[in-house]
Amino acid sequence: MTDTASSLRQQVDEVDLEEEQEESFDFAEHRRTAVEEYLRIRPRYEDFARAVREVLVHALRAKDIAVNSVESRAKEPESFGAKAETPSKNDSRAPKYRFPLNDITDLAGVRIITFFPRTVESVGACIREEFEVIEHTDLSQTLLQEERFGYQSEHYLVKLNGKRTALPEYESHDGLVAEVQVRTILQHAWAEIEHDIQYKSSITIPNTIRRRFMSLAGLLEIADREFQAIQDEDRDVKEKARTSVEEGALKQVEITADALRSYLDKKVGLDPSTKDSSYEYIARMLRTLGFTRIDQVDACIEGYDVDQFSWIRGWQHRSVRRLEDMLLAGMGCVLVERRADSPSMRNFFHNRLRRYQHHGIPIGNYDPKAEARGKSPN
Repeated sequence: MTDTASSLRQQVDEVDLEEEQEESFDFAEHRRTAVEEYLRIRPRYEDFARAVREVLVHALRAKDIAVNSVESRAKEPESFGAKAETPSKNDSRAPKYRFPLNDITDLAGVRIITFFPRTVESVGACIREEFEVIEHTDLSQTLLQEERFGYQSEHYLVKLNGKRTALPEYESHDGLVAEVQVRTILQHAWAEIEHDIQYKSSITIPNTIRRRFMSLAGLLEIADREFQAIQDEDRDVKEKARTSVEEGALKQVEITADALRSYLDKKVGLDPSTKDSSYEYIARMLRTLGFTRIDQVDACIEGYDVDQFSWIRGWQHRSVRRLEDMLLAGMGCVLVERRADSPSMRNFFHNRLRRYQHHGIPIGNYDPKAEARGKSPN
């Protein structure tokens, strides 16, 4: 009995000694050593992060994928140190990262912020084409499993492929791993704010706060979907307007900058030098004058020789300027009354009208508002 008791006591002492040794793990020293080692190689990861960003920026431009921003960074030493001393989930007496420089995979990071959810998919396809993807994580699934608030964000662990590392400018990056995050602007806003949220789990958060978080997450997701739906509808409306202009079905085309460009390209001729802002300006002006559809514009300037107005001015001015001249001739005093907000502006318009008449250009009095009321505009 005495030998048995002594043996059991020895085993207990050995277990206690083991636990004491484990509990005595020096997290602070582990962090300090890890940071010292990281600082020696951090410049290499700064260069690598910039290289990954450069590849992505060029690839996105080549594929005409519009994004809000593409940012790169090497992990900050303070952040790296905090991560290095993170305890293991399975054993709080041991570090999660025994070998931080090998185990922590986001030493080089690139973040791509898109405007719309569907662009996240397009960027993901671009990443797969340009890099060797080691791992892909859909954060929405991780959040669900961990019962955390928030919603989707795509994370990729990537390496430069063999074709690139064979080139002298990329040779030094061979074998390095970068994390690429892809999310929408709204997802990014949530992620940034989440850093300051005290409660991460739906188990520990008070019910009243939980409901508010869930409502907010739902609203952000709905907003993302609506922005995507608006983009899709805008694309459809523009395409339909271009088709209608080509087919001459102008009564179906509402006045927008894009529709106006399509109309003038056909009516006056292609004008690649005119900026988008000029079409926006003319579209706003037409709305102010009472125009709502392209067929009204067409009716107002019907019969006028486009080139004659350029000849009068003495130079081949842009299509939007030619349209302004034809609108003034077609509307006459109607346009003057609606646009001239000063005596000098009124004199300017009247002098131009007299010049048109001098060159044999007839002056009309087309009124789109009268046309809209079902009355004869002339």
